[in-house]
Amino acid sequence: MNEIHNLETKSNVYPLLLKCKSLGRIIKANRTPAWPTIPTRELPEKEVCDKLIDCYLETTESVYRILHLPTFKRDYEELWEPGAYPDMAFIVLVKLVLAMGAMSYDDEFSLRPLAIRWVYEAQTWAAEPEFKARLGIQFIQTQILLLLAREHVGVSGDSVWVTAGELVRRAMHMGLHRDPHHLPKRSLFATEMHRRLWNTIIEMLLRSSLTSGGPPLISLDDFDTEPPGNFDDEQLMTEGAVQKPDNEYTSMSIAIALRRTISARLTVLRFLNDLNSCGTYERTLELDAELRSAYKTLCQTLTRFKSPPGQASVPSALALRIVDFVMQRYISALHTPYLIPALRQTKYAVSRKLAIEAALKTWSAVYPSSAIMAPHHRREDDASAFLNGDALSRLACCGPGFFRIASLQASLLISAELDNQLREEQGLVPLPFRADLMSVIHEAKEWCLRSIEVGETNVKGYLVSSVILAHLEGLMRGLDPHELPPLFLKAAEESVEKSLEILEEKAGLGHGQGRAVDAREEMDMVGIRPQSPDWDFLVSFKYGLYLVGVMIVM
Repeated sequence: MNEIHNLETKSNVYPLLLKCKSLGRIIKANRTPAWPTIPTRELPEKEVCDKLIDCYLETTESVYRILHLPTFKRDYEELWEPGAYPDMAFIVLVKLVLAMGAMSYDDEFSLRPLAIRWVYEAQTWAAEPEFKARLGIQFIQTQILLLLAREHVGVSGDSVWVTAGELVRRAMHMGLHRDPHHLPKRSLFATEMHRRLWNTIIEMLLRSSLTSGGPPLISLDDFDTEPPGNFDDEQLMTEGAVQKPDNEYTSMSIAIALRRTISARLTVLRFLNDLNSCGTYERTLELDAELRSAYKTLCQTLTRFKSPPGQASVPSALALRIVDFVMQRYISALHTPYLIPALRQTKYAVSRKLAIEAALKTWSAVYPSSAIMAPHHRREDDASAFLNGDALSRLACCGPGFFRIASLQASLLISAELDNQLREEQGLVPLPFRADLMSVIHEAKEWCLRSIEVGETNVKGYLVSSVILAHLEGLMRGLDPHELPPLFLKAAEESVEKSLEILEEKAGLGHGQGRAVDAREEMDMVGIRPQSPDWDFLVSFKYGLYLVGVMIVM
């Protein structure tokens, strides 16, 4: 790892990596529509739209309530009536729902270009200067969906935290942070939608803070809106309806159960991300106790729901996995800072154990066919079986948002733990081998490759996972440190070459001479030729950063 110069001179990894980066730009440019993209009323066939909406409902809407489903479905069906000329505001909302559904529509994310276009149309529509006309429930619903769609589809996802701050301030301007009992009397529908939307906005604010590392910039003293009531959507259409008992499951039960953990989760985020936070280990353990207590209560609540006689309404297995994924992400974030110090000081051993447990639970949630869950290991070349029609796996693999980031971080934590165990091994008899941890490393490499195959243009995840796997396999074989760099080099070269082959195909190289010429011209324009004056400096600088990153991870 210290022979940087020798690896540079003997390897073509970074020229190939820069080619991958250039091809990624070409692929993104091919997917990106012109700006502004004027919204249209064109939709796919109804059969496709119906499926996309079902995909959205079973993923996002099952946990974060945004729509009133009876009203939405009624207006949606009217779109298909002869002579219908729907309002553009509703068309934009529908297209955002379709874009979210496209994430889990199939294993290939085949509708990615359409999903990106729909997000661009929504952004164009939202940018129109009609402020007062949009201070209503439907516009806030559209803004929440646009925030989520940008993150999941990958349209300016790096600024989602900024947009979440704008969203919460717009909601405050509309008064959503004040409970409806402070306002003039309104219908049950308006009251509950008010509470539901504010609840979801707070969830989005916390989620963006967790992903970005930015402070949440809100406290429990900044709002007094009560949690939503335990109503099914149909009840809101009957004035005077009485909410169901807490132990009876409704479409709001998961959102209400999550709301009861907001205080603990918000405290964790303020501790981790606020500038003036007192980040002592004692405080970490106090927050861990609060968070795990809230998590335990959440689990008990969601597993004890009963259904009315004659009904089988219980939380779906997918929704429960999403909720668990979210909570494990907080536990992992709280303890990860102490993972490296735990190697030197035993007082941090608890954090090391809890961080790895959370990482394994995160990985098993997003990868239910993992060897740590299945009785038999799958073949490494069986990459096509990774998604296997699972909606959460598709969300993590196909998009660059919350689920993908958390999954990748979980695999890296597990890699670091296995590396530490191999380095710490002492004694006359070898320690039991953690086959479960090693299987995750293999699966992470496979998962990163699969992400590229379905449209991801950043190949660094696959490169790093390949090098990490080579490093761990070298340690397991008992190789000396000086024997490891050739393994890194070979793994890096093979991974980048494989990535380049996939990206060339997606960029159109070899799929017609005209397109191939255009793509190569664009590669030249971004300075990919080796004879560029700054080539040697660029290679050395980026290669040094890469090795530093690997060493930090391991």
